[in-house]
Amino acid sequence: MGLNQEAKRADALTARAVHGAVGEQWTAALLAELPGGWTVLHGRKLPGFVADYDHVLISPCGTLVVVLDSKRWHAQRETSLVRGRVHCGREDRHGQVTAVARYAERLERALDVPGVSVLPLLVVHGSRVTGNFLSVPVQGLEEPVFVLDPSWLVSTLTASGREAPANPRRAAALVRRVDQVLPRYTG
Repeated sequence: MGLNQEAKRADALTARAVHGAVGEQWTAALLAELPGGWTVLHGRKLPGFVADYDHVLISPCGTLVVVLDSKRWHAQRETSLVRGRVHCGREDRHGQVTAVARYAERLERALDVPGVSVLPLLVVHGSRVTGNFLSVPVQGLEEPVFVLDPSWLVSTLTASGREAPANPRRAAALVRRVDQVLPRYTG
């Protein structure tokens, strides 16, 4: 006798969660290589919303927050742009790019700190990213969402953190604000 449909769905959800958690662990290991001054918060949640934030980074300048979503996609399929939409092989994954953009928008509104930008970023483990870096337009947003191969993650973040001089006091205040707005995810 096989499992009922509800049990099969629960098993599939558990398998996806475990699969995704591995990608998040790989990303966390890469983020440990960031130069001093960066603050990295893992597993956060914006109250009132279903989704959790895999990684939230605060730059040394105290004017940039990065919402980083980790994905682990099929290793035998390339991640590329097809007619302006992100695909892993033939599968359209653009909804996941749009989702991280919306997470960043929500966080920017919730933080409500003048002069602070919130950048959405997606890192893809497994699947090779065409050119290691995709700049993806998302309808309704001025700035693109960047989709990166893991090998480009630390260098891209380091370069973005150099856009303004380090300001430890401002960065610490922003870390406190992010910590206040995004409590640890316990689900």
